[in-house]
Amino acid sequence: MPDRMLSDFPLFPLGLVALPHEHIPLHIFEQRYRTMFEECLERGSEFGIVWSVDEELKTVGCACTITEVLERMEDGRLNVLTRGTRPFRLIELQADRPYPSGLVEFLEDKDEEPDADAAEAARGAYATLVVQATDTELEADEVAVRSAYEMAATVDFGLDAKQGLLDLRSENARLRLVTRLFKAATKRLDFVERAQARARSNGKVRFG
Repeated sequence: MPDRMLSDFPLFPLGLVALPHEHIPLHIFEQRYRTMFEECLERGSEFGIVWSVDEELKTVGCACTITEVLERMEDGRLNVLTRGTRPFRLIELQADRPYPSGLVEFLEDKDEEPDADAAEAARGAYATLVVQATDTELEADEVAVRSAYEMAATVDFGLDAKQGLLDLRSENARLRLVTRLFKAATKRLDFVERAQARARSNGKVRFG
């Protein structure tokens, strides 16, 4: 079996999509997942978040590591902080563990020449969105080193958009997609701000 394939990989089906570099807080309460997370903590190993929608699992998920145990409750429940690491494809479910697991293949991007124009457009759109949303202007050097995943991990997109990013095996394609997503998010923020301004003015346009 190639190194990029792993059997009995712990799986955590959820109604969310995780991306590499994204920080995801989780509340662990079911016994089977408490067992899974205790084993991951003991071994320092990854687990996989897969989007469960309409009682089906998406075939591409994101491996995660536990970065911090925030709280251990007396009844065994856990609050943990996790971080996305790398995408994988679920090849088949397995039943050898007391929790969901499967045979997975860790995915690699195709070999391609970096698209400088796509990167510049994505980082520009991201910086504009951050200013619009937080009134914080990022340093150009800080933005210049961020990948599509690193930028997208800080923005709350819809689940379909995040799954679309996770499915792509091209950084150039991800950069083009996040550019569209960042611009759309900026437009929505601008619309909300203008709507709120109209509400404050009782629908009247004020001059002076």
